Amino acid sequence: MSTKTIERSFPKITEEGLDALRERIGVKIGVTAEPWCYEATRDNIRHYAHGIGDDNPLWCVPEYAQKTRFGDVIALPSFLFTTSRIISGYVGGLPGIHAMWSGSDWNWHKTVNRNDTITTEAWLKDLVVHNTKFAGRAVQQTYHVDFFNQKGELVADADSWCFRTERDHAREQGTKYKDVKARQLRRYTDRELADAYRLYAEEKIRGAEPRYWQDVKEGEALPTMLKGPMTVTGFIAYAQGWGGLYIRANKLAWKLADAHPGLGIKNRFGIPDCPERVHWEEEFALEVGAPGAYDYGPERASWLTHHLTNWMGDDGILRNATCKIRRHNPEGDILFIKAKVKRKYVENGRHLVEIEQEARNQTDELSILGTGLVELPSRG
Repeated sequence: MSTKTIERSFPKITEEGLDALRERIGVKIGVTAEPWCYEATRDNIRHYAHGIGDDNPLWCVPEYAQKTRFGDVIALPSFLFTTSRIISGYVGGLPGIHAMWSGSDWNWHKTVNRNDTITTEAWLKDLVVHNTKFAGRAVQQTYHVDFFNQKGELVADADSWCFRTERDHAREQGTKYKDVKARQLRRYTDRELADAYRLYAEEKIRGAEPRYWQDVKEGEALPTMLKGPMTVTGFIAYAQGWGGLYIRANKLAWKLADAHPGLGIKNRFGIPDCPERVHWEEEFALEVGAPGAYDYGPERASWLTHHLTNWMGDDGILRNATCKIRRHNPEGDILFIKAKVKRKYVENGRHLVEIEQEARNQTDELSILGTGLVELPSRG
């Protein structure tokens, strides 16, 4: 692993900056960067699904979806990440302070149908100061976003949060990834890869076969889902469907950097480039204290919901899902998502199943914690 970095110093978190940011709490946010997707078109839905490795025909194959109760393809729940830069980690305030997307709490109220147009309302919800192993003092910055369709109906609402960290402290004094950075480059054997890929070969999409609430047992395990091995190619595939936060080219890249001078960070050529390149440029990832180029946070939240939608089938409805990120997934990691049914109950006529999820890497290090609340069809 290369450890060559550019010598420089980054801005610090200040009390003045925090006070200014606190004044924004509860204030609706006006026009920011436009979303990657305004509409849930067939292609936009499919591109996002493929960006997380999800080939469910309910989102991807109109000929299949036309035979379901929906009559056409619908958007997978996590597609809404493409319709709001804010839910995806576009934070305000504290210029020059690194932002790491760290979790979300989603509620879905209505299906997003093909060609629905999505608009949003958002505001800063809370600021909490923490002391972390990764970067010492860090600020948890939480936003709330409401999502509406073209009829003005609320289709979903969500909170998401980023941790704002000092890049110098994370690189020089952070202890979380000390052991990871000291490791020798891992090379997988063909046998190790074959054992992992068996999970892809056996991955089952429940699809048209209903999973009835009566057939679910508390404590039962969901099938393990594989994600990875992590590659920069995979991270870019996600960005293609999701749109990224700051990925721009040529004139549009210049316009963004010109409007937000603190955004562009010079690369090895002296050219200001976006901080998002931590996801594909190992050298810069090491500068901010990460263990190497790593996956996206919303990508990981979408893997958890993919796990749930595979299990619940076409007639299930995902009502709520949470994601809490516990570590980076750097290039070379393999992730195993596991889950079990915590409880099942009936509320307001809905037959609900609460699910607990966790994902660990190839060395059993905890990467993600999640929960899901699924409404299932009931016999009779």
